[in-house]
Amino acid sequence: MLILPAVNPKKETEKIGKFISQTLKSTGLKNLVIGFSGGIDSTTSLYLSSKAIPSENIFIAHLYYFEPHISLINHICHILHIPPQNQYFLPIQKTVDELKNQLLITDYQLPIRRIRLGNIMARIRMIILFDLAKKHNALVLGTENKSEHLLGYFTRFGDAASDIEPITHLYKTQVYELAKYLKVPEEIIKAKPSAGLWNEQTDEGEFGFSYQEADQVLYQYFDQKIPLQKIASSVILTLSPSKGKNLANGVSEKQFPNAEKIIQFALRNSFKLEVPYELNPK
Repeated sequence: MLILPAVNPKKETEKIGKFISQTLKSTGLKNLVIGFSGGIDSTTSLYLSSKAIPSENIFIAHLYYFEPHISLINHICHILHIPPQNQYFLPIQKTVDELKNQLLITDYQLPIRRIRLGNIMARIRMIILFDLAKKHNALVLGTENKSEHLLGYFTRFGDAASDIEPITHLYKTQVYELAKYLKVPEEIIKAKPSAGLWNEQTDEGEFGFSYQEADQVLYQYFDQKIPLQKIASSVILTLSPSKGKNLANGVSEKQFPNAEKIIQFALRNSFKLEVPYELNPK
């Protein structure tokens, strides 16, 4: 049973396009710079941007530490008519590794050290994106979704740093709905979400739960203000095909078995949504 409302992709595309174009107009700028990983969020954001402003006003930066996705990025840019001179493919490994060595970040089996290295990658990318924005007199367009925002699954002053956020009101599963409507390539839609922080890293592998479940739980807890205990205790009745469709033969199971883990994850990172803490002089 789905609780999170489906989006109207046509209306959502129009609304976001209007938001992007009006925001640029209000700043007196015409260009956007997008950190383009080739993942579902950055690709969907790029498609939305290309519907809002001319493609020649969009600059993409593929800032890679591991193997670059050059053919995929080129394919998307070809579809959206992003000019070659507006495409940046920049390796960040040398810069990241120099900092890693200076900070003595070794033994990546330790989670905290993997996280530190991932944070450095995100912040190096932020430096490059804002420099390109200055070069091209542009705004940096962020690609954060609401699921990541509420879970605190972002690097402060890294991937969360931007001038404009077009999809931060959409949960991850809603971004997928929009991507399908926009005809984002299937290989991107089917790929496992990853922040690209280390080899074979995936979002859901880090979480220990799926976006599908997380979105339903986050929506109930934060948007509908439903108590966690009620969300965690809700059950569904599963019918066994071998025993027919008699409800008496059904088996009840928790609808959201990871509800507590999801909300604990979000609350543990909630300080990220509040910083910097400032002294109230009154």
